[in-house]
Amino acid sequence: MKKILFPILLLIASFQVIAQTKTGTVDSELILSKLPELTKVQEDLKAYNAKLESELKVKIDDYQAKVKDYQEKVASMTEPMKKTKQEEIIALENDIAKFRQNGAQLVQIEQNRLLQPLYQKIGKALEEVAKAEGYAQVFTISNSGLAYIDPKFDLTKTVMTKLGIKPE
Repeated sequence: MKKILFPILLLIASFQVIAQTKTGTVDSELILSKLPELTKVQEDLKAYNAKLESELKVKIDDYQAKVKDYQEKVASMTEPMKKTKQEEIIALENDIAKFRQNGAQLVQIEQNRLLQPLYQKIGKALEEVAKAEGYAQVFTISNSGLAYIDPKFDLTKTVMTKLGIKPE
């Protein structure tokens, strides 16, 4: 009897502990969009993108100059010279293609690097709010696809206030 009674009591006690935990939600993307520092991040990202575009333009201009030079002199070139120039042109084409492919990834990496301090700031404020208000768990609703959220457990406005952002 004791072998059965003890596990049942333990199970009931664990349900009571679980039932007492407080769970909330936060929209970190909304908070991020309201942070004044986001403007600087967007400007820096735009400048980085312009730098990449400038580098690509240099590569394309170099490629076009080599192609034009090849077309103008091809008649007077020996076969080994033609082959060398063609290989140079093909290498430049491949370099341009690789640069274009990597460009989007480079922009994403830079964006993540620039946004990381802002997400850390939001995370710190959220942690302080959650601890102060006794939340055991907080879910982000930005990309979660939750079907229902009770607004009284949404900490978005509280975190925004903590960060000095006026909630709308």
